[in-house]
Amino acid sequence: MSDVAAAAPAGHGRPAAAWREVALPREHGGWSLTAEPAVLGLLAAWSGSGAALAGAAMVAFVTRTPLKVVLVDRFRHRWLPRTGLALRIALAELAVLAALAVVAVAGSGDRRFWLPLALAVPLVAVELWFDMRSRSRRLAPELAGAVGIGSVAAAIALAGGSPGRVAAGLWCVIAARAAAAIPYVRVQLARARSRPHRRWPSDLAQAGAVVAVALGWAMGAVPLAAVAVLALSGAVGLVGLRLPIRPAPLIGAEQSVVGLTVVLVAGLATRLMLS
Repeated sequence: MSDVAAAAPAGHGRPAAAWREVALPREHGGWSLTAEPAVLGLLAAWSGSGAALAGAAMVAFVTRTPLKVVLVDRFRHRWLPRTGLALRIALAELAVLAALAVVAVAGSGDRRFWLPLALAVPLVAVELWFDMRSRSRRLAPELAGAVGIGSVAAAIALAGGSPGRVAAGLWCVIAARAAAAIPYVRVQLARARSRPHRRWPSDLAQAGAVVAVALGWAMGAVPLAAVAVLALSGAVGLVGLRLPIRPAPLIGAEQSVVGLTVVLVAGLATRLMLS
C-alpha cells in the first residue's frame, strides 16, 4: 500500500485523502461477501441479538482496512503519519465492535452463538497473516476470509434460537457460495486483463459447492431449495466463463445479483423449514 504522505495532494484535500486511504475498504466484492452471511442469518432466524451480530460483522469488515495498514507498517518496521491515523480509526471501530458484542450477549438467551465465531478465528488469523505481508490478493487468504466471515450466519441463527444443525447448514451454504464465487471472479478478471488463466479451478469450485450443500441437505441441515439455488449459481459460473469477456464492473454486478439470490432463497427456505 502506498504511503499517503507521498501520494496525497497538497492543500486542504490531504487530510480527507489520508482518511480515505486508511479507513475505506478497497475490496468492492468484500462488502457483498460480508453482507451475505449477515442477511442469510437474519432471514433464517431474526433476533435483536442477531441484528447486533450482523452489525458487528460489517464493522469488522471495515476495521480490517485500518488494521491492515498498522500491521503492514509494523511488519516493515516503520511508523508513518498514516499508521497513527489508522490505529486511531481501528481502535474507535473496535470499540463499536465491542459494544455490539455486548448487545448481542445481553440480548441472547443462547450463548452458543460464540462457538462458530471461535471456530472461525484461525481462518481470520490466516487472512491477517497474509494482510501483514501485503499478500491479501492471493487465493488462500481470500477463501479463508470469506469462509471465516460465513460463521456470522451460523452465529446469528444460534442467537435466534435455531438448532445447531441448521446453523451449521447456513455456514455450509455461505461457505460454498464464497468458495465458488472467488475462483470464478479471479478467472473472469484474468480473462478481462488478458492474463494467463485456466477455467478448471473455477469449474471444480462450482461443482464442489453443489456437492457440499447437497450433503448438508442429506443430513437435514440445508433445505432442498438451497441446493437448487447453488446449482443455479454453479450453472451461471460454468456458462459465464464460456461467454465473451466482460468488463470487471459487470462481473461484480452479476455476482452481487447471484449472491443476493442465493441468500434470499436459502434464508427464506430455512425459515420455512424451521416453522
